[in-house]
Amino acid sequence: MAKPGETLAHVLLACLLFLVLSPATAFYLPGVAPRDFQKDDDLQVKVNKLSSTKTQLPYDYYFLDYCKPEKILNSAENLGEVLHGDRIENSVYAFKMRRDESCKVACRKKLSKESAKNFQEKIDDEYRVNMILDNLPVAVPRQRRDGSQTPSYEHGYRVGYKGKDDQYFINNHLSFRVMYHKEELSEESRIVGFEVIPSSVKHQYGDWDKKNPKLVTCNPTTKITPGSHTPQEVIADQYVVFSYDVTFVLSDIKWASRWDTYLLMNDDQIHWFSIINSLMIVLFLSGMIAMIMMRTLYKDIANYNQLDSQEEAQEETGWKLVHGDVFRPPVHSGLLCVYVGTGVQFFGMTLVTMIFALLGFLSPSNRGGLMTAMVLLWVFMGLFAGYASSRLYKMFKGTEWKKITLKTAFMFPGIVFAVFFVLNAIIWGEKSSGAVPFGTMFALVLLWFGISVPLVFVGSYLGFKKPAIEDPVKTNKIPRQVPEQAWYMQPAFSILIGGILPFGAVFIELFFILTSVWLNQFYYIFGFLFIVFIILLITCAEITIVLCYFQLCSEDYNWWWRAYLTAGSSALYLFAYAVFYFFTKLEITKFVSGILYFGYMLIASYAFFVLTGTIGFYACLWFVRKIYASVKID
Repeated sequence: MAKPGETLAHVLLACLLFLVLSPATAFYLPGVAPRDFQKDDDLQVKVNKLSSTKTQLPYDYYFLDYCKPEKILNSAENLGEVLHGDRIENSVYAFKMRRDESCKVACRKKLSKESAKNFQEKIDDEYRVNMILDNLPVAVPRQRRDGSQTPSYEHGYRVGYKGKDDQYFINNHLSFRVMYHKEELSEESRIVGFEVIPSSVKHQYGDWDKKNPKLVTCNPTTKITPGSHTPQEVIADQYVVFSYDVTFVLSDIKWASRWDTYLLMNDDQIHWFSIINSLMIVLFLSGMIAMIMMRTLYKDIANYNQLDSQEEAQEETGWKLVHGDVFRPPVHSGLLCVYVGTGVQFFGMTLVTMIFALLGFLSPSNRGGLMTAMVLLWVFMGLFAGYASSRLYKMFKGTEWKKITLKTAFMFPGIVFAVFFVLNAIIWGEKSSGAVPFGTMFALVLLWFGISVPLVFVGSYLGFKKPAIEDPVKTNKIPRQVPEQAWYMQPAFSILIGGILPFGAVFIELFFILTSVWLNQFYYIFGFLFIVFIILLITCAEITIVLCYFQLCSEDYNWWWRAYLTAGSSALYLFAYAVFYFFTKLEITKFVSGILYFGYMLIASYAFFVLTGTIGFYACLWFVRKIYASVKID
């Protein structure tokens, strides 16, 4: 018969495996309602941004001289969509549900010199057109590199391509394929797939009739296939006819599973075994460190408590010797309080965001949801930032709590906002749709000053009002001299060594996150991400505790900042990896795009420093208080 503890362990393991290994669709349903369509219902294709992995600068669809509807309407946008550079607008592409059509003419355009130049530049930079139908992004089927028959897709279709003689050809004909699912006894159906095959066709026609255009190159009974016609070259002062086909295909895919193919777009590059292997190694190391620490500490505490009744106690060495200085407030204690408070704010935001993402509320189908959630949660977590910074500040016997509160409310957000403002000005100078509009920028400042800052003050007031945390031992009035340290215990060396293990816990997952952000792919393995996050917490805590213990044993009591910087130094490795990723995986050639990449990765590394540093600091604070409360001090 199974013991109660074993049963609980089995249940927890089953739940964990379910969260990690379940298909994405099991969690993407909350807040997303299916739409049912009758035959001949109107379907409107919406256009999104033009995107390129070579420049990382999104542009509005109508930046190029494409066919425009009589009135361009913007769909409702949330904060995350605007920050991400998404501009969802209506288009001239309209279908009738379950009614195939061939050789439909969208419009005819005469390319001016400027529009031809824009097309050529976007073809050079390998820009892709993104469209949406019933909240599904358009995808281009492609052949898998491993020869597998499993479907594989690319996001959006290319604006065009470049020929051998430096000729530019535009993809002006689109063959749409809409997959739908229909129950046997129902007349209603749901859209479960949206594909496109682009072609370049130099259309032939007689006299142009705008109301009823007729093409020689195709007719309502024929469909164009890629390479079957003379391609359409991009030349100034020439006409380009934009056309499209649409085919509806009955599919066995159910509506709840329609995002599956979109979430598996990177040729199975998710090395599950590699990730699990990495996590198991980190878990093993963490467990080993924990065992060593427990055995060593118990032995130390037992020895010290036995020595208290003996004369040898006068000759004690090691961490007990510095008990009169170990809780002495550090230099720049106010700044430490600010960074710890900011780290608590960031930790709260990260944890809640991950839980929501794990439950499916922040799926890719909810555009901009992830970014919106992060911004709003950051704002509301200001309450905990103020509380944490003021509690620590009061423990350090500080009195100017308002000054610390102001720094907590403005330092980290101010630095990030300044960098973001400069990067946004650069994007705006490139006329990219990725530039955040003035109205949205004002809304961000309003959220910061109107909600976050007051909440920081409320939290700080509540924290400072509570009685100060008492130290387990008294602090001497005169600070003890720190003996000369061995080379391997020097601050710079031990801090840099401490950041390796936390970075090792996340670097494989970091590859997939960077790929999804900078190579225009969906990221949806939040189960693994959550496990990696938990491993990161454990690793930061344990490596900081171990190095802090060695530091105290060598009679160096200046552990406060060292604890924060030990775990926080993993941000240096993160930024170094970002540099490595830039030169090995990305094809960015423009100087402006390089500035944007390193600017945003600098913000990410700074945030990672604050998060990991705070985790390490609190683990070390708990550890130091615990061991000095466990020994008898005269």
